[in-house]
Amino acid sequence: MKPFIPHDLPIKNLDWQKFQRILGPANRAIARYDGLLQSIPNPAVLLSPLTTQEAVLSSKIEGTQATLEEVLKFEADPNRETEHYQDIREIINYRKAMAFAVAELEERPMSLNLLKRMHSILLDSVRGENKSRGAFRNIQNWIGKPGTAIEEARYVPPSPLKLMENLDAYEKYLHAEDDDALVQVAIIHAQFEIIHPFLDGNGRIGRILVPLYLHSKNILHQPMFYISAYLEKHRDEYYDHLKAISDDGNWEEWIQFFLKAIDTQARANTEEARSILNLYEQMKQKVVESTHSQYALQSLDGIFTAPIFSSSEFKRFTGIPKASSARILSTLRDEGIISILEEASGRKPAVYIFRELIDIVNQ
Repeated sequence: MKPFIPHDLPIKNLDWQKFQRILGPANRAIARYDGLLQSIPNPAVLLSPLTTQEAVLSSKIEGTQATLEEVLKFEADPNRETEHYQDIREIINYRKAMAFAVAELEERPMSLNLLKRMHSILLDSVRGENKSRGAFRNIQNWIGKPGTAIEEARYVPPSPLKLMENLDAYEKYLHAEDDDALVQVAIIHAQFEIIHPFLDGNGRIGRILVPLYLHSKNILHQPMFYISAYLEKHRDEYYDHLKAISDDGNWEEWIQFFLKAIDTQARANTEEARSILNLYEQMKQKVVESTHSQYALQSLDGIFTAPIFSSSEFKRFTGIPKASSARILSTLRDEGIISILEEASGRKPAVYIFRELIDIVNQ
């Protein structure tokens, strides 16, 4: 099988009629979601668990097994033994790569260099770290079952001899203005996977690009869009539509699929974000009234940022003094706001869970 030669960007002669019906609803759904995002006082705090869940689900597409609760429990006590340690490290790296990219975009536009630096963070000290971490590939790779020879591959990406030519054209398209931003992000994600510029981690970097691009084009005021739930649920369809581009040049059905993913997840994101905002407002009154503490809002933000936490971690990340922190945790537990996940044992602190928030994120 010969290496695939990517289509030139922008894609010419697209039959817009094939995805026009879903385009309007997708644009309206994401506009409503962005409107809600703008009304949230501190989205980085309130939507932190959704960001972690996105990292969990995007990594799950690539075969990891760790759950949101396992990741949060590990972060509450990094010294604990856990079955899925490597998976959890990959998920945490995903979130770090995303956070790094968001900070970088405040200073400079999207670039190939940014992709390489994200890749370096993504594969730091995890599986795949020996596969040219932080560098574009200089050898031919292919996609297929483990042990598959290139002749039986499902897909063979572009030759490394043409890679930088393909990537330069891709970078230009990142900064171009196509006819519709949502159609453009569908093409951007697919073309990245088609080029497959890294030896490992392409799927995850390609999915991180979706909210980053939407934010860079001011479609979203915050780069917080969680698409992986749909892609994980429809994993086979996701890969089949990508393959149909290289097999048959079928961009229209890929775009239709991706717009449906955006529409579905924009609606789901809106419902989850609204539920979290409503929970925050309910809890704000309850925590203030029950604790009578000057640290009430600090403690509230703390349990929304990390809904599974140890007593020692709570004191550290909220900055609340030890005596006040112990008193607040006792009150929150008595009020049924948080509950004990693991009792304290010897020098090991108790681990708490804010179950109502976890249940919203896990819907």
